[in-house]
Amino acid sequence: MPNLISRMESVQSPIIPVIGELIRNTPGTISLGQGVVSYSPPPEAIACLSQFFSEDSNNLYKQVEGIPQLLTAIQAKLSSFNAIEINEDSCIVVTAGSNMAFMNAVLAITSPGDEIILNTPYYFNHEMAIRMAGCHPVLVETDENYQLNLNAIASAITAKTRAVVTISPNNPTGAVYSQTALQGVNQICRDKNIYHINDEAYEYFTYDNVKHISPASFTGSSNHTISLFSLSKAYGFASWRIGYMVIPATLLVSIKKVQDTILICPPIICQYAALGALQAKPDYLKHHLHAISQVRKSVLESLQELEDICRITPADGAFYFFLKVDTDIDTFTVVERLIKEYQVAVIPGTTFGMHQGCYLRVAYGALQQDTAKVGITRLIKGLKSII
Repeated sequence: MPNLISRMESVQSPIIPVIGELIRNTPGTISLGQGVVSYSPPPEAIACLSQFFSEDSNNLYKQVEGIPQLLTAIQAKLSSFNAIEINEDSCIVVTAGSNMAFMNAVLAITSPGDEIILNTPYYFNHEMAIRMAGCHPVLVETDENYQLNLNAIASAITAKTRAVVTISPNNPTGAVYSQTALQGVNQICRDKNIYHINDEAYEYFTYDNVKHISPASFTGSSNHTISLFSLSKAYGFASWRIGYMVIPATLLVSIKKVQDTILICPPIICQYAALGALQAKPDYLKHHLHAISQVRKSVLESLQELEDICRITPADGAFYFFLKVDTDIDTFTVVERLIKEYQVAVIPGTTFGMHQGCYLRVAYGALQQDTAKVGITRLIKGLKSII
């Protein structure tokens, strides 16, 4: 076959499988890498599967945007938790995870050569999706605490800009953006006639009385705000691949074109499970979020031992800490040595667009208290020795 050059040449390779292979080759490694939780979906999710099996027509294709009963449940959740009211200017589309929701949005609002603004460090799948669409990610630095720089965002907008992307709570930093900051971005997008895409996959994971804010709840935001949500994190739904997006109604036809081409509809059995999950008792989320908050507290306390060689930035959300390590050693070399020599895995900051310096993402959402303690102890020992 001829050695043809495709658009994929400019797309970075996913880092998670690379780290996964290193972990498999080093038995006993504790992963502080992939951003997942350890717990299973609520029993209500499994119980709801009987409804799927009771209807023969569920073996057929269903609505591209999602089954009506799930859309109704999501609308109620958006109203009660996010203060987002679905009206004639907005609508919901169920997707196969929030990564698909982001790709739907990019393909719906851009043409090849357009630009989308990402705040660094970015979520790598966002950057990859933009390049796959033949568009250009424009990178804007956040401040030393990974908070948004509104002036820099405004200055980065050109005639080719189609959207500004924010993630709050943030992956990979754990930063949570204030209402003032998100309103500022949303207003800039409104004034410039571009879209504000906000990823809210970690909406439930906030700590120390920090409140999650949804830009789609702001007055007058419906026509230019795209909100992305996921059941993967809070509901232990990673492999079920169910997310959803709230979009301006004017984008529905375009979004459905994308989704019908790639997927037709999210798997119906998974949508029934999602319907059950959204009916879970409040204690389900309360219990698991409390457990993760306790792990977070323990991890943060332990990481203080690295203050002489690392900058540990405050992280009020998600289940990550993003460390800046005081070293000139190549980041991937540090990661590789941590796995091979100390049996602990983290994700290199380069995959999040941080190439000036050594950054590491530490994830604790999938760990129980005792495993987290062992993993962090190995990380501390390894970094002190390597650096």
